[in-house]
Amino acid sequence: MATTQAFREYITQNQQAFYRLAYSYTKNSDAALDVVQDAIVKGIEKLHTLRNPAYMKTWFYRILVNEGLNYLRGKKVVSLDEYAESPLSAAEDRDVAQDVDLYNAVQRLEPKLRTVVILRFFEDMKLEDIASITGDPLSTVKSRLYKALKLLKVDLQEGVMRCRYLHHVQGS
Repeated sequence: MATTQAFREYITQNQQAFYRLAYSYTKNSDAALDVVQDAIVKGIEKLHTLRNPAYMKTWFYRILVNEGLNYLRGKKVVSLDEYAESPLSAAEDRDVAQDVDLYNAVQRLEPKLRTVVILRFFEDMKLEDIASITGDPLSTVKSRLYKALKLLKVDLQEGVMRCRYLHHVQGS
């Protein structure tokens, strides 16, 4: 059984990662903090159910992902204000544009696919851990990741083609 002190230390050490994950669902700083706070409260309430402290990471991420999905079920908010706050050089502007395109493409994925992509590539988790967090078989996680990557590739390629077309039309 996990101790409250171990849980407190785990939360403190990983709070930025939790916030990033929550923000990927909410796209809003305050809402992300609320999601993390709700997950921590649930974690404290359910700490007695964690039999093996070695599984604290996957156990808590499952709670956090569920809270993020609960948020999505209740609200739809999209904000890219952070990208508009500071002036950028032309090179930085292209990099940000690519980041925004990727960000938007990931956000357009259905929640189950988005969760797998975020946990795998943004949180650098192993597929086995993702399966444990989502409660899905490893084969399902792999197929969702493959499907998501395929959709992202198509989405981003279409975006490049739209940009080239607009550039061509505007340049004529």
